Amino acid sequence: MDIKQKQIKAGGIKLFVEDNGEEVAHAYLYILSNTHDRPFGLMEDIYVAENFRSQGLGTKLVGELIKAAQKNNCYKLIGTSRHSRPKVHALYERLGFKDWGKEFRMDF
Repeated sequence: MDIKQKQIKAGGIKLFVEDNGEEVAHAYLYILSNTHDRPFGLMEDIYVAENFRSQGLGTKLVGELIKAAQKNNCYKLIGTSRHSRPKVHALYERLGFKDWGKEFRMDF
């Protein structure tokens, strides 16, 4: 049996915050399809510049990502985070995410 390839539908949304024309926070939502009837969302690269942290920007960005995933009819929204980021984990849990598993990664 041969392994075949087929292109799938995927898209994305970037949310960002500017201060005096400079981007100080951003987050990405990738909308992907698989065998389910509805797409799923992947949160990625959520970032707030150090001098803008603890002002609620991360919470607002993730909240908007949740709304965007719902608007795009996603059946789930997933986000990953390194083990060394307990504040990020607490934020996600406070916003309703569950610690669902483990991420395995291969860098190229």
